[in-house]
Amino acid sequence: MGRHSRKGPGSAAARPQPEPAPSPYEPGPDGLYEPGPYPADPYDPAPPGYGERRGRSRSAEHTVVHDGFAPPAARPAGHPEQREEGGAWGAGPAPAALYGDWRGAPRAAAPTAPTAGDAAVPPFATPASGFPRVTEGPPAPAPDPVTSTGSHRRVPGPRTPAAPGARGSGGGRGTRARTYTGIAALAVTAVLAVVIAGQVTSEGDPAASGAHAAGGDGPERAPDDKAASRSDGRPTPASPPPAQPLTYEQQMARQLPIDAKLTGTGVFDTVPGLAKAPGKGKVVRYRVDVEQGLGMDPQLFAEAVQRTLNDPRSWGHDGAMTFERVPDGKADFVVTLASPGTTGAWCAKSDLDTTIDNVSCDSASTERVMINAFRWGQGSATYGADQMLAYRQMLINHEVGHRLGHGHESCRTPGSPAPIMQQQTKSLDIDNIHCLPNPWVFPGN
Repeated sequence: MGRHSRKGPGSAAARPQPEPAPSPYEPGPDGLYEPGPYPADPYDPAPPGYGERRGRSRSAEHTVVHDGFAPPAARPAGHPEQREEGGAWGAGPAPAALYGDWRGAPRAAAPTAPTAGDAAVPPFATPASGFPRVTEGPPAPAPDPVTSTGSHRRVPGPRTPAAPGARGSGGGRGTRARTYTGIAALAVTAVLAVVIAGQVTSEGDPAASGAHAAGGDGPERAPDDKAASRSDGRPTPASPPPAQPLTYEQQMARQLPIDAKLTGTGVFDTVPGLAKAPGKGKVVRYRVDVEQGLGMDPQLFAEAVQRTLNDPRSWGHDGAMTFERVPDGKADFVVTLASPGTTGAWCAKSDLDTTIDNVSCDSASTERVMINAFRWGQGSATYGADQMLAYRQMLINHEVGHRLGHGHESCRTPGSPAPIMQQQTKSLDIDNIHCLPNPWVFPGN
């Protein structure tokens, strides 16, 4: 439909009527109506799912204003009515429902009062004629400098029905979108302003930056700082003192786990290092070997031998002799710590049977003084578990005494200390005389 020139006031009946426009309800070439509900607004482009009549397009130069338009009461002959579901024409409801919202909400009729611009121009048709009035559409709004996408085309989104009485195609939705976008932009700007203001305040407030002072990177906190650490004013728990190493006496007082029937590898390691003779008299040199795999401290064993032999109550009493441990070279004998099985094998070389009572020996036909590791670790019933240090001292003095040429002795005075050469591991009672355990050669000194 083209433009219509305006010819001044006059009645609609006197003016020649143009040829009626084709009805929007005429079927297409296939005789069927397009599917979908009636448009939400006759002035808006059809919503998704609504097709326009085939072969016809709307004029892009006019905006159609709805003034109570109603479909014709009767269809021309040859066009059967087709009632469709979803609210299309022919479904049967009243005209008010036919022109309701496409989602099902009835739409109020547009106001029919003439506007100021229409006063000088008579309407093209009266409402009773059933034809829409044609008028110029309002100019397009200027692009929003905040939300406008410039020269780029906007991607169309889902369309919503215009408010009752709204004019134009989607102007209300665009305005609302720009309004919401502007509000969101203002909200983001306000949040950023608050964050920046908080940062500026924190940088200028020593109390706010007190957390940095705890790490040494910020200003020092004032004494009355309310943001002080929770630990301020609380006593700091004292750290437990570092574990002190056990003394020699404490280590020698402990029992050591070992199997009474253990037979070791038979391979010995010499304890390294030199322990000089501390006293006067004849120097007796010895070496210390420990069988591999016993799980006992070789250095502690070597220290025990050196301390025991050079004690004034031992064989070096009154400067008779002094003992020196050497790691290699010429040695008068070798004090050897070995498993019960290995001890038995070396003692058998000197015709001694240590398997009975699991004892130690001086294998005189060899260089070795054999200390049974089971006795070294567990002690004996005659001394008890609380006398491990004294028992080990007795064991060293007794077996080295054999190497120095001393034989077994027995206690002769009841209740007196047993002689060092008595077999105290086996018994403290000999010939019904009970003696006390004694680890020294000269116990009274």
